[in-house]
Amino acid sequence: MENIKLTQYSHGAGCGCKISPQILDTILKSNTHYVAPPQLLVGNASKDDAAVYELDSENCIISTTDFFMPIVDDAYDFGRIASANAISDIYAMGGTPLMAIAILGWTIDKLPPELAARVLEGSRFTCSEAGIPLAGGHSIDCPEPIFGLAVTGIVPKANLKRNDTATAGCLLYLTKPLGVGILSTAQKKDILKPEHAHIAPQQMMKLNKIGADLGKLSSVKALTDVTGFGLLGHLREMCEGSGLSAEIDFQSIPILPFVADYLAQKSFPGGTVRNWNSYGHLIHFENEAEALHQRHILADPQTSGGLLIAVEPSGETAVKEIFEKYDLDLKPIGRLLPKNERLVVVK
Repeated sequence: MENIKLTQYSHGAGCGCKISPQILDTILKSNTHYVAPPQLLVGNASKDDAAVYELDSENCIISTTDFFMPIVDDAYDFGRIASANAISDIYAMGGTPLMAIAILGWTIDKLPPELAARVLEGSRFTCSEAGIPLAGGHSIDCPEPIFGLAVTGIVPKANLKRNDTATAGCLLYLTKPLGVGILSTAQKKDILKPEHAHIAPQQMMKLNKIGADLGKLSSVKALTDVTGFGLLGHLREMCEGSGLSAEIDFQSIPILPFVADYLAQKSFPGGTVRNWNSYGHLIHFENEAEALHQRHILADPQTSGGLLIAVEPSGETAVKEIFEKYDLDLKPIGRLLPKNERLVVVK
C-alpha cells in the first residue's frame, strides 16, 4: 500500500475540484417557490459556509457537508485533511462541532479496502482533535476515491457569525497563508521537492478552532473560511452579501514558502482558471505588471484554508488577544469600504 499514490486516481485535488462559482450559480438557480421557516437563519438564500437552524431563543444548530478527491497521496493524511476541511465550516460560523458522519466513495476494483480504512483512521484522529465522534457514515463504489464529512455543530445565537454581515471600515485578517493549490499541483506534476512535501499537508491538517473564540466577539462582524474559490472568491461573497467593496494589500497577504518558485514552473491548478473566469471581471489590480502573478495566488483554490475575518477597528485589541492564544502573529491584509464601482482592488 505504501507505493499507492492516491492523487493519481483522481482528476481533481481537494477543494480544487469544486465546481466554479459561475457554474454553481446556474446549478442552484430554481423556479421552485419555497417559504423557509423563520427558524432557518442561514440557508440557500445566502452563500454561507453552513446552514443554521434556531433551536430556541438562545441556541442554534449548524449543519454542513464537504467532501473531495485526494489532495495528498497518503491515505491517513487524506482522511485528516478532508475532515479538518469539513469541520472548518462549523468554526467559520462561530460554532462548536458536535459530531460527524463520513462520506466515502472508493474505487473497489483498483484500491484495496485497507487503504480506505486508513482514510477513516485519519478522520477519526482529526475528529478526536476537534473533540467529536465520527458517529457513522455512508460508502459507495465510485470511479474515483472521495472522502469527506457531514458535520453537525452548535452555536449560541449571540455568537453566530455570517459572511454577509460585514460593515464598512472593518479590517480584514486571514489566519492561514495561501498557496496550497499551487504546492499540491506541483506534487501531482511530480515536481515538488521532497523537502517541501510536508508544507501544504501540515497546514491543511490544522483545525480552525479559533473560529469558536472569534464567535464570542461582537466586534467580529463577519467570518468565512477560504477554500475552493480562493481568497478573492470568498472575499467577493463577503463583499456582495454585505453590500460593500474591499481593498487588499498584496504584500500583507501570508503566502506559504516556495510558492513563487513553483508558480514560476507554471504549477497552478485548473481551479484557479475556473475561479478567475467566474469573478475576474470584478477585480482591479493597481500593479498591472504583477497582476498575473498576484491573481494566481489570490484565486488559488485552498483546501482546509484559513478564516477570513472582518473586524471593526475598535475590536482590534480583543481579536489580537485571541490570535496570541493560538500563536498567530497576524496583521490586516486589507479593509472593507462602502460599495463603489470596483468590488475588490488589489494594491
